[in-house]
Amino acid sequence: MNTTPVTFSFQFGPVGPAGMSDEALYHEGVADAVYGHSLGYETGWMIEHHFSEYYPTPNPLMYLSNVAAACPGLGLGTSVMVLPWYNPLRFAEDIAMLQTLSQADLHIGIGRGTAKAEYEAFQVDMGTARESFAEYWDIIRHLLAGGKATYNGQFVKIPNPIELRPRLGAKVPNFYGAIGSQGSASVIGGLGLPPMAIAQFPDAILRKILSTWKEAAAGVGLSTEQKLPIFTQCWIADTDEEARRQARQYLPDFFKIQVQHYQSDEDPLRWVTGYEQWSRLFTNLKRLSDPTKSNLDDYMSMNLVGSPDTVERRIRELTDIGFNDIIITNAIYRVPRDVRHSMLDRFAREIAPRFTTPVRSPIHINA
Repeated sequence: MNTTPVTFSFQFGPVGPAGMSDEALYHEGVADAVYGHSLGYETGWMIEHHFSEYYPTPNPLMYLSNVAAACPGLGLGTSVMVLPWYNPLRFAEDIAMLQTLSQADLHIGIGRGTAKAEYEAFQVDMGTARESFAEYWDIIRHLLAGGKATYNGQFVKIPNPIELRPRLGAKVPNFYGAIGSQGSASVIGGLGLPPMAIAQFPDAILRKILSTWKEAAAGVGLSTEQKLPIFTQCWIADTDEEARRQARQYLPDFFKIQVQHYQSDEDPLRWVTGYEQWSRLFTNLKRLSDPTKSNLDDYMSMNLVGSPDTVERRIRELTDIGFNDIIITNAIYRVPRDVRHSMLDRFAREIAPRFTTPVRSPIHINA
C-alpha cells in the first residue's frame, strides 16, 4: 500500500465562453492559477496542445514561467509535454531554466501524444513515437543529473561532451509518464517514471494499470512509494442531480472539440503501430459528445460529479486504488470563470477538510 499522503491540485488553461480572444483566454488561465493558489491547492497543471481550440497552449513552460511569477510557492505541472516533438537538449535546458527561476515544485508530465494532426504538422513520424520518447527521456534525465555527457542514440547523437546550463541546485523537477493502458503502464514503469492517469476507465482497469506499473517499476528498482497523480473532472453541487445537470451543460461541447482535434471520425490511429488502444478510446468521444443520450452517466460516475458526500466517496475510491494526488478540473472549453472558481472554492472549503491532509493553508491576496 502506498503511504504517500493525499494531496489536491487543479488544472487550468486558456478557457472561457465562446468569442473570447486568445489573449483574453490566456488571462483567464492566469486568473484561475492565482485563484487556485489563493485557496491553497498544491499544484496547478497545464495541458500542451497545438493548432486547435482544444487548449491552445503550445508552450506550457513559457506560460508556467508567467504563472510562477504571479503565484510564488505554487507547484507547477504539465500534463503532458509530448517529447517526440522536441529536441531533448533544448527541452532539458527549458526545464532547468524554469526550475531555477521559479524555485517551485516542478512536476513535468511527459508522454508520446495521441493527436495525428499535430504529428503531421510537426513532420514527426508517429510510428516511431514510442522509441523516440524512450530515447529522449534517457537523454533528458542524464543531462539534468549534471556533469558532462555524450550520447549515441538512434535519433540523437551527442559526440562531444556537453554540460547542461543552468546547473540545477538542490531543488530538482519531478517527472511522470502518461499511462492510458496496461501496455503503456509497463513501458512507463520500465523507464523508471511514476505514472499519471486520467479518470476515464472503470476502477478494475485502473487497478490493473497501476498493478502493471508497479511490477515494471519494481523491476528497474523504482520505489512505488511515489506521488501518483490522476486527473478528474469535478462538478460539485448541493445534490447529485444538480451537479450532473451542470456537467451535462458543458461536457458535450468539451468532447465535440476533442472529436475535432483528434479527428476521431476518421479513426486516424487505427493503423499506427502502438496506438491501437487509443484508437478504441477515441471511438467513444463521438458518443460522449451527444447530450441527448445517457452516454455521460458512466463517465460522470468515474469522475467527481455530485454532492460533497458523493465527491468525497469517489475520492476515497480513487485513493483506495492507489492514486494520491487528485487533480481536479472543470476548466474546459466554454466554461465561464464564475463556474470554474465556484468549483475550486467549494472543493477547498467542503471536500479537502474531510481528509487528513487538506490543501495548504490559504494565503491572502489583494483583490
